[in-house]
Amino acid sequence: MRCVIARFPFDLTKSGVLESMKGVKPEPVTGESVIIGRRHYPLKQVGQVITRQDRRDFSAGEVLRAMSQLGFTCRSLPEAAPASTESPLQRASALLGTATPLSV
Repeated sequence: MRCVIARFPFDLTKSGVLESMKGVKPEPVTGESVIIGRRHYPLKQVGQVITRQDRRDFSAGEVLRAMSQLGFTCRSLPEAAPASTESPLQRASALLGTATPLSV
């Protein structure tokens, strides 16, 4: 399949990407990622390996589009949970639980 990454055309195939990524250790994922084989790779790392270009020359979106069209599963970072609206006093009170009367 013909893809354009960083203004350069590439003829990519799923098997070619699998072969290129064979033996490449995945870096820690901090953004969007693609699953190749059983490993999660950052999109920029995959783009660098398959195009042999500097990571600053292309966007993660270009690689995401190409990998999706080839049939790879791409993931984005999960959304952060909304911030809690309770005050620190309310949180401490909830952690301590309800008071029980002492029997004398």
